[in-house]
Amino acid sequence: MFGKRTGDQSAPRKPAPAPATAPKAVARPDASEEQVATKAPSPAPEPVRETAPPMEPAANNSNGRSEDYYDVKTTVFNALIDTIDLTQLAKLEPAAAREEIRDIVSEIIQIKNVVMSIAEQEELLEDICNDVLGYGPLEPLLARDDIADIMVNGAERTFIEVDGKVTLSKIRFADNAQFMNICQRIVSQVGRRVDESSPICDARLPDGSRVNVIAPPLAIDGPCLTIRKFKKDRLKLQQLEKFGSISPAGRRILEIIGRVRCNIVVSGGTGSGKTTLLNCMSAPIDQDERIITCEDSAELQLQQPHVVRLETRPPNLEGEGTITMRDLVKNCLRMRPERIIVGEVRGPEAFDLLQAMNTGHDASMGTLHANSPREAISRMESMIMMGGYTLPTNTIREMITGSVDIIVQAARLRDGSRKITHITEVVGMEEEVVTLQNILVYEILGQDENTGKIIGRHRSTGISRPRFWDRAEYYGEHHALAEALASSEVADSDGAVMGD
Repeated sequence: MFGKRTGDQSAPRKPAPAPATAPKAVARPDASEEQVATKAPSPAPEPVRETAPPMEPAANNSNGRSEDYYDVKTTVFNALIDTIDLTQLAKLEPAAAREEIRDIVSEIIQIKNVVMSIAEQEELLEDICNDVLGYGPLEPLLARDDIADIMVNGAERTFIEVDGKVTLSKIRFADNAQFMNICQRIVSQVGRRVDESSPICDARLPDGSRVNVIAPPLAIDGPCLTIRKFKKDRLKLQQLEKFGSISPAGRRILEIIGRVRCNIVVSGGTGSGKTTLLNCMSAPIDQDERIITCEDSAELQLQQPHVVRLETRPPNLEGEGTITMRDLVKNCLRMRPERIIVGEVRGPEAFDLLQAMNTGHDASMGTLHANSPREAISRMESMIMMGGYTLPTNTIREMITGSVDIIVQAARLRDGSRKITHITEVVGMEEEVVTLQNILVYEILGQDENTGKIIGRHRSTGISRPRFWDRAEYYGEHHALAEALASSEVADSDGAVMGD
């Protein structure tokens, strides 16, 4: 616990070694000795001590820190900002800048005459370094690879999702001003802004994690930040099989679908893992293919060398300069693509994507929000009509049928697990109805009474020669496809093979 230092127990200030890569002059030239202005090698005069206000024991808050901790942190942080020259600090390498801040903060703690244990001081040093150079209290959460989502509802409440379950974390911000400053720092890195005049913003972190910020006056109780994290190690279909999201036979079917250049739509609800699945399904793409991706926020992490990444642009302060998803899809048709991948189809760009799929750019992919393969067809139809096209409904459905080969449905089940529930083929039209046939489905059998986990299995529906069989035969994958379909068939108690 913090407290006053009794007596004159000050330690002499030690000079910090200057990095070889950049000048050390990060302290403001007009700062006084009391503000730890410089770190000269020669002994400095003993500064006048400022005694920190008494810190009485207080009840710990939700993250185990007392209010006194935040009072001391605010005092030290303000003294640091008054001391350092941020312009010079920006010239240092991140490691050197972090070490410089730690040295100055250590001296400020001595000058302020605040006593704390080594562990407490180390915690304070790390927090302040994160506030100045990183994302503040979010840094520990971003460093954890087991967290899928971070949801911050104002400065006081931060929720995280781990293993499909949402829990309240112990992380908090000093106030909404600090929280808003970190939100602005995140979005400014990708050339975007969030403030009262533009209170909604989509952005991304350097690792591709998706970020959404909504600020007051739209968010009544303070800014809200949502981060959809991506794992540092790029997932592959083999890992999805290991997690139980798909069966071994289902994984082989998905690999064959990607290899034989089918046009694929990944459908699913929010948080069902559509983008992760799209990343995984891009793995079978040949290394020499030219791939162009179009996204609102660049999230895809493709593993091929010849990838062109395009990203939409919001309007500027004058409300001009907007580049929409449809603009990107139209433009990428002029860039000699071999595959077009749209991160998420939300509106009229569905028409341009279908046009691309139907005019020689086979093996294109995209994701959209829908709860079933049948609903995905209806969603595409609705999005095309949103563009103002006066095409007959039957014509739109024929366009969808002629463009999309496979719909892969992802779902997040009630136990928090994510499964690929359908691999569905778009067969054709019967009068005015689009005909679909399921190749593989996930069947729920029950629930484990002890763990609450869903018990189920992936099974073939008995389709031995799907519509893309000729395409698989052309690429020499028909034997592997037949084997995968046969191995995914499930026999009932009488020994008969179960179909759909």
